[in-house]
Amino acid sequence: MKSRLILVLPLLIFFGISIFLFSGLFSDPTYKNQVQVSRDIPEFALADLMQPQVIYDQSVFSGEVTLLNVWGVWCVTCDVELPFLSQLREQGVRIVGLYLPESVDADFGTKPLAQLQREVTAKLQRLGNPYQFNILDADRQYSIDLGVTGAPETYLVDKKGVIRMHLIGDINPQNWQTQIAPLYQELLAE
Repeated sequence: MKSRLILVLPLLIFFGISIFLFSGLFSDPTYKNQVQVSRDIPEFALADLMQPQVIYDQSVFSGEVTLLNVWGVWCVTCDVELPFLSQLREQGVRIVGLYLPESVDADFGTKPLAQLQREVTAKLQRLGNPYQFNILDADRQYSIDLGVTGAPETYLVDKKGVIRMHLIGDINPQNWQTQIAPLYQELLAE
């Protein structure tokens, strides 16, 4: 009996792991973030990336429908997204950036703010600047509060400061037209 158990146990473990991994192939990776929708934007008090003496809080979302776009100069997909977001801004879409700095390096610490500002300015001059302003999430705590998993990600926030949509990945012409714009227009009409 014991020898049979020794032979069958690895097989059972293998099948259990296989079923777990196989189920992941058909799951929606954005599903876990759906809990972030229909809740108030978390409270914050964070500095403007370019003017650190200016502090923003959640009141910047009151009265206006806003796209809160999480991005960084290190984000390759953000490079693709920025020109389209700039087109949206030209059409009157209000977009606020939440700048997500690179991870802190244990040996070298964080990047100096002046260097970060130069890099951001250069990137936005080259690819377009869709942002009304950029909020700096220096310690990434606010991103954690929002449920950010990476960049780019975008939150559609209504006039009352309630998150109405959370999109993981870039905004492009296709998902703008099919997913985001209909809800955006509905929120503008409210």
